[in-house]
Amino acid sequence: MAKSASMSRQEMLAEIERLRAELALCRERGSGEAACGEAMEMEIEQLREARENAGVVSVIVENSPAVVFRRLADDTHRLVYISENLSQWGYSAADFLAGRKGFDDLLHPEDRKRVVDEIELCRLEAVEEYTQEYRIITAAGEVRWVSDETSVVTDGAGRRIYNQGVLVDVTASRRAREALEASEFKFRRTIESAAEGYLLLGADLTIREVNDAYCRMLGYEREELLGRRPHDFATLEYQRFLESNRERLRKEKGRRFEGSMVHRDGHVVPVLINANTLRDADGGFLGHVAFVADLTEQKKALNLAAEVQKGLLPRKAPSIPGLDVAGRSVPSELTGGDYFDYFEEADPDGPGLSVAVGDISGHGVDAALLMTTARGFLRMRAGQPGSPGQIVTEMNRHLAEDLYGSGRFMTLFFLRLEAGGARAQWVRAGHDPALIYCPVHDTFTELGADAGLPLGVLGETRYTEEAGDILPGQLLAIGTDGIWEARNPDGGMFGKERFKTVLREHAGDSAREIVDAVIEAVREHAGGAKLEDDVTLVVLKYGATP
Repeated sequence: MAKSASMSRQEMLAEIERLRAELALCRERGSGEAACGEAMEMEIEQLREARENAGVVSVIVENSPAVVFRRLADDTHRLVYISENLSQWGYSAADFLAGRKGFDDLLHPEDRKRVVDEIELCRLEAVEEYTQEYRIITAAGEVRWVSDETSVVTDGAGRRIYNQGVLVDVTASRRAREALEASEFKFRRTIESAAEGYLLLGADLTIREVNDAYCRMLGYEREELLGRRPHDFATLEYQRFLESNRERLRKEKGRRFEGSMVHRDGHVVPVLINANTLRDADGGFLGHVAFVADLTEQKKALNLAAEVQKGLLPRKAPSIPGLDVAGRSVPSELTGGDYFDYFEEADPDGPGLSVAVGDISGHGVDAALLMTTARGFLRMRAGQPGSPGQIVTEMNRHLAEDLYGSGRFMTLFFLRLEAGGARAQWVRAGHDPALIYCPVHDTFTELGADAGLPLGVLGETRYTEEAGDILPGQLLAIGTDGIWEARNPDGGMFGKERFKTVLREHAGDSAREIVDAVIEAVREHAGGAKLEDDVTLVVLKYGATP
């Protein structure tokens, strides 16, 4: 019965009929042939079961998209079996089995030689199972891709007699794969030809992939960068920033920050980094991606703008008997929107002094340009007669026209000290109040009960000044919110209480030393990170010798 496994369904039916005829003959001969009859009945039953099983398999195959075939393992490759569902490609199985159609008729002409050569190579190397992927032409002329999984059938002597296998239409998956490959190629070409540097980092922050732009940016070959960390090529200041902000940066979904790298030849390359963490659909880690822009040219332009802006700030403090004055502005970027200025006023009884501290919303080049506009008008208007309220009112009307529709505004604290310095007038236009510290009583007082609207919001707003006395020995500080709103790597603000503590501890120092101490304390609080906002401070000490 072993041979039944290799019989076709038709061959099984013929064999059953033959055995039944022999069984009938045995019965005619009598009971002496009973043993023979029983054996034949058993064989008939086995053949019947095999026929039924073959029928089940046939139904499954014919209703499957997979085409099953068997061909001779000789030079003819003649088909001895192919399933009827070959009709899905417009062909008749009978045509192939009768030799009216052949394997060559099915193969795409451009793939024919390759497929035949691969089959021959497998035969020569005695490969018993192999998979091929090639194109076929349907009866309607349509090109389809199929996957061919073939195995070899041998006889008892080990000779190859059949190649049998399964053909599965993989056109849809093939086209999807080709589309994905085309998309990946387009993406890679985009990355490789980008002007920005591209990095793919592993969990340990070592470089896995890098494009040509990043290599050119630092002057290294690709092989010299792979396996290294960007940290290895950073300036000392940038290394400190990365170390102190490592955990915060890891937690952020998108990271955007500036840094500075060292080129192979030693010069510093300022860079802007946009980084993110890639994850798969299940949240699994794929890598850290960073796009790095070379800011060298932009920094040159900004340095020039910063030099111009720096030249607009007071070059020296006024020299007025009984007053020690100092001011300083530190932009968060190369240019900023903070502003301070001094206006000395001639008076027969002694020189007076006006001080302005302002803050344009936002920072950067656009804020710096608006600050320049505000400075020009204020210097022009402060040189003319008028009270502080009148000066600020007219400045607001002027700025409201310039800032209309931009969403920008300016806060301002304008202070005028009368000749001799004992009497003060001030206007708050949306700015934080100035602080007066009295060392004798160790107390702080805020100047400016009325905050007022920021400049540029409503052009018809009228501002009025407040007035009060400044006592000898007192210290007056006018700052911008970049001081008390400066944050450390954990997000904690510097705060006004810390600001007051620094003023108190350095109250006996000169105005310049006090200003420097405050700014240094803010920098230390920020942990070496770039300031998020401009920082400006003016300190006046009344009754002191400048």
